[in-house]
Amino acid sequence: MIEAVVLTPAVEADHAEIVELSNWAYRGTGPQSSWTVESFLEGDRTNVVALRADLARAPQAQILIWRAANGELQGHCWVEPLQAGVWYLGLLSVRPDRQDQKLGRRLLAAAEDHARHCGAKRMQMTVINIRATLIAWYERRGYALSREVRPFPYGDDRFGRPLRDDLSFVVLERQL
Repeated sequence: MIEAVVLTPAVEADHAEIVELSNWAYRGTGPQSSWTVESFLEGDRTNVVALRADLARAPQAQILIWRAANGELQGHCWVEPLQAGVWYLGLLSVRPDRQDQKLGRRLLAAAEDHARHCGAKRMQMTVINIRATLIAWYERRGYALSREVRPFPYGDDRFGRPLRDDLSFVVLERQL
């Protein structure tokens, strides 16, 4: 039986575990690494200080967590209302050692349901431009590339240190 995805807002006590899972999903190496690893960036994806600062800068944002019945963190995501009916989704992370169980698509659907319940009509996200496989994954789930491209924050190591000079963020959107 497939366990339902129940999302709850993260509290400060969850932050270290969120950081650990984010870094494993985005930068992990070895046999249990994720297919979504960002090998073109070095260093951690985030840390507790940066996560708390990001949350302080965006007081309407929430990190939603998904725990298994045994309490183990399965995944998490950042959701944030941007403007009337438009929400941002980011930091979507699931346990790399369980990706063959379709955790990502289940977490994505639950995050969209949460945002829709809160009044979202459209979900928006940014993905690094060279992540063709990840962009295609989101497109299969109903997201489409917009024409908007945002600069990569070179010199700001919050996302890691880039190993290339051609990075930017593309914006994907989906009507909910």
